[in-house]
This record gives sequence, structure tokens and C-alpha cells, in this order.
Amino acid sequence: MGQVAFDTQEFVEKLENSGLNREQAKAITLVVRQSHEVADLATKADIKDVKRDLEDARKDLSAEISNVRKDLSAEISMVKRDLDDVRKEIEFRFEKTDAQIADARKETATQIALLRKDVESISTWLLIKMAAMMTALLGVAVTLVKILI
Repeated sequence: MGQVAFDTQEFVEKLENSGLNREQAKAITLVVRQSHEVADLATKADIKDVKRDLEDARKDLSAEISNVRKDLSAEISMVKRDLDDVRKEIEFRFEKTDAQIADARKETATQIALLRKDVESISTWLLIKMAAMMTALLGVAVTLVKILI
């Protein structure tokens, strides 16, 4: 920061005019000058510089925020597209799985129908065989009855 202008010569003269000797005036002037240096006061120019720096920083931050918003919007759009792609893939897989399940059901129904036909034909065959056996047994029984009577 800039220093506040302090005229030491003028200050010494004022102190001497008010009745202090030259050595005392110089000592007081030195102390006052050192206190000004230590205080490091901000001048109007310093404040103006800081305001300008803050305004520049604000503009830079606004531009950066705008860029970040654009980047985030682009990223969000990409994520949405990716999610849509994933949804479509999942729907496709579900449709494929549903089709496989439907095919398996049809195949199972076909196999069950074939098994029923097999069971019916075996049942018919067994009935025919049983009827033939009963007829044969009846024939044997009739023959035995004729022989025995």
C-alpha cells in the first residue's frame, strides 16, 4: 500500500515554532514518521486498486461459473443419454428373456401334449392286452370247466 505523505521538515518547523528545541522536534517527528510507517494506512488509491482487483476477480469468477455451468449441462446431458441407452438395453434384454420364456412354455406344453398321447396310447395298449388276457383266461377257465364237468 502507498504511504500517506508526511512532510517531516514542515512538522519539525511547526514543533520548533510552538516552543520545542530542534532536538526534541526531530525526536517527535521521527516517532510520528515511524508510527505512520508501522500503521501502513490504506490510501484512496490503494482502496481504488483493491476495488478494481475485486471487480476483476468477480468478473473472472462469473466467467468461470458460466463455464462450469455449461460443462455441467453438457455432462448432465451425456449422463441422461447414457441412462436412456441403459434403459433401452434393459428393455431389450427383458423382451429377449420374455421371448425365451414364451418359447420354453410352448416347448413344455408340446412335450406335455406328447406325453399325454403316449400315456393314452399305452393305456389303450394295456387295456387291449388286459382284454386279450381276460379272454384267454376265460377261454382257459371254460375249457377247464368243460373238462372237469
